[in-house]
Parts: sequence; C-alpha cells; structure tokens
Amino acid sequence: MSDAGFDEWLHAFAAEDGYYLECANGHGLLPPRRICPDCGSTEFSEESLPESGTVAAVTTVHVPAPSFDADAPYDTVVADFGAIRLTGVVDAEPGTVEIGDDVEPAVGASETTGNDVLMLRPV
Repeated sequence: MSDAGFDEWLHAFAAEDGYYLECANGHGLLPPRRICPDCGSTEFSEESLPESGTVAAVTTVHVPAPSFDADAPYDTVVADFGAIRLTGVVDAEPGTVEIGDDVEPAVGASETTGNDVLMLRPV
C-alpha cells in the first residue's frame, strides 16, 4: 500500500477506483492514516469502496464558511458505505436528497475556489 494522501485518495474516485483503508483488526478508515484511531494498528490494506452508499444524514447549508461562499445553498450528506462513512457535497439541487437515498462518490469543483471536493451524486 502506498502512503496515500488526501488528493490521491480523492482522485481515485475520478478514475472509478475509490477505496478505503482497513486496519489489521477490520476497522474501516479514510486516508491519509498512519494509525488506526480505534485500535492503534499500523497495518492497513486498501479495500474497494462500494459503488454506492446510503444517506444517513443531510443538511442544507445556507450560510457557508468563506471557502464555500459561492456554492451556497448546497446540501451536505453523511452516507454509509459499508465499513466507513463519507461526508460530501450533494451534486444536485438542495432538498432533492433525503435520508435513505442512495448516492455514489465523485469528484467535483468548488464554485468558490475551484478546488476539488468530494461530491455525492444521487443514484
């Protein structure tokens, strides 16, 4: 396994090769990590991320941090992808995604900064 940084991890989604890390004791983690916060393990394997996840929480942001000012309003969701949860910006109109909906990860750009961000698209 390489010492994956956040950008490398994020861009794996653009190549349809999304992954998460799993420690020797089976805890799912998101890179970059050097140690499992649950058990202290330092041995990890890259595991394929499921193609879709289920929305566990959703909120509409009307007053964002300055780094997302031009993006507002937008929805942010937390979605269960098996062993891990991903938090991302919804790639759809605010209010169109609900708890229990399926989403898939993708890479998009912030309208404010142009920086890449994790997007979660309705399936």
